[in-house]
Amino acid sequence: MGPSGCGKSTLLNILGLLDNPSSGQYIFNNTDISKYSEKKLSGLRKANLGFVFQSFNLIEELTVFENIELPLIYAGFSKSERKKMVDEVLERMNIMHRKTHFPVQLSGGQQQRVAVARAVAHTPKLILADEPTGNLDSVHGEEVMKMLTTLNAGGTTIVMVTHSQRDAGFAHRTIKLLDGQVVTDSKVEGQLL
Repeated sequence: MGPSGCGKSTLLNILGLLDNPSSGQYIFNNTDISKYSEKKLSGLRKANLGFVFQSFNLIEELTVFENIELPLIYAGFSKSERKKMVDEVLERMNIMHRKTHFPVQLSGGQQQRVAVARAVAHTPKLILADEPTGNLDSVHGEEVMKMLTTLNAGGTTIVMVTHSQRDAGFAHRTIKLLDGQVVTDSKVEGQLL
């Protein structure tokens, strides 16, 4: 958490292997990846990370099924594996009935469920969520937060950037940033996210 311009998105981009740190080390899965090539970083991203963006980043010309399937194609899964994985996540996110719809035919909450489904279809070890409820009303926002909580309870680590105190209340750890520096790091026992 922190005000605009404090470094939250930069931190997510570094954690997501999209930007390189200007100094220091980045230990990922017990390995220093600070000097990895873009090809090696891309392989790590495909195998380990899921991204949930505030603006959904769905491709308008693709159906719900195809939007979820696309990263699985890049990751090298076979057609039968992809179908099974997408169908499973569509069921889990309660959007199977929308699989042939296009993003424009979905509500904001449904679009965000598709974005979450796309991020988790390959069961990543880490999900990076940038304001995942920022474009949603409170009912759909609560729905997304409950989905993330369930995923976390199942073993997926979630790093979320938010301005929302309500959403931060789902977390078991809150780190506040200011001007690129950590100013507080607090843990809340009993929370799941």
